Amino acid sequence: MLAFPGVFKGALDAGARRITEGMKLAAAEAILSVVGDELAVDKIVPSPLDPRVAPAVAEAVAAAARAEGVTD
Repeated sequence: MLAFPGVFKGALDAGARRITEGMKLAAAEAILSVVGDELAVDKIVPSPLDPRVAPAVAEAVAAAARAEGVTD
């Protein structure tokens, strides 16, 4: 739920031909970066409604797609 909107937006923005493991890892790291200093026992992942999540994931996924050369 946290990753999918940003994963697909990032893949589409980059023109990726497929979703790679590196892109999935980039999405997970982007989600972690949103939590950042707020990380606590009761707050491991951000809220699905946090407006920072999808843009952060999309940017990370697009960058990973470009770096891996899976873009058109």
